[in-house]
Amino acid sequence: RHTRYWRDWSSDVCSSDLIKEIFDNASTKVTLITRPRRFGKTFNLSTLHNFLASEVARQKTAGLFDGLKISTVDNGHYMQYQGKYPVIFISFKDIKANDFDLAYMQLYNLIVGTFNSHSYLKQSSKLSDDNKNLFEIILGRKADRAEIENSLKTLTTCLFEHHGVRPWLLIDEYDTPIQSGYLNNYYDEITDLMRAMFGAALKTNLSVDRTVMTGILRVAQASLFSGLNNVNVYSILSSKYSEHFGFTESEVHDLLQEAGLHNKEAEVKSWYNGYIFGGTTVYNPWSIVNYIHYQGVRKFYWLDPRSNRLIRSLLSDSDDTAGIRKTLNALLKGEDVIQEI
Repeated sequence: RHTRYWRDWSSDVCSSDLIKEIFDNASTKVTLITRPRRFGKTFNLSTLHNFLASEVARQKTAGLFDGLKISTVDNGHYMQYQGKYPVIFISFKDIKANDFDLAYMQLYNLIVGTFNSHSYLKQSSKLSDDNKNLFEIILGRKADRAEIENSLKTLTTCLFEHHGVRPWLLIDEYDTPIQSGYLNNYYDEITDLMRAMFGAALKTNLSVDRTVMTGILRVAQASLFSGLNNVNVYSILSSKYSEHFGFTESEVHDLLQEAGLHNKEAEVKSWYNGYIFGGTTVYNPWSIVNYIHYQGVRKFYWLDPRSNRLIRSLLSDSDDTAGIRKTLNALLKGEDVIQEI
């Protein structure tokens, strides 16, 4: 019951605010939003997918946003875009391997699966012979590395030729392969591959309308987005989109009221307050949703030691390990630390 409340209510917030803000930021052709894990990145990108595409997972999206704020804001101006775009939605969350060869095969399978979700293009009479041939090669698992590196660009071109409308490219957890490569000593190899793929898809690709990417880390532009000057990055320090990843204080208030936990606000603030994104106080949605689901049981829902390997590695390998430990000890004692970022 409470999960249903959260899905219905948070979809209303997301559709009104994030989608509107994305469309209002039309001059930005490539948007990269970085947030910690469990702060709603995939949920928000999925909502955007359902807004843009006419069909997702063979289900029509018409009517999904009726009655939500996005359907009434500015006299329903934004609803003219609902269901009007072909969309490529791809998530790199499962590209986690101990060596490059396995990571490459995982990526290869992901690309084939993404092409398969648009398999209707095989019957299109609008595709050029060259692009239809490339589409068949990738779908038939006969692609070489160069064709895999250009695969996302190929798919955007095929969609544009077929629909006559430039597609949106939605990329979730773009940095997971890079993290895995760093931790398993094939960083240079995987970065070269991802740089080539993103470069082809994002740089001067006239077949794509907009690209929205999410991830945890801001990978250095020189290492991954070399040559791309059209990527706008919005981190937790940015005011833009600051309210849309995580719940604001007013949203937490409304959620607790609806769940019948209105007397728990002080407790929730004591346990789960503490994140500030771009000047906005936000709560981790995973913690809040679970707190409500379990009827106010206090736990450290957000913690997951399995996901902290990168942090442990960076702390132990730092040139200033002693200084970092001193700082952490100060924080654990409840002292204040001022750090320039």
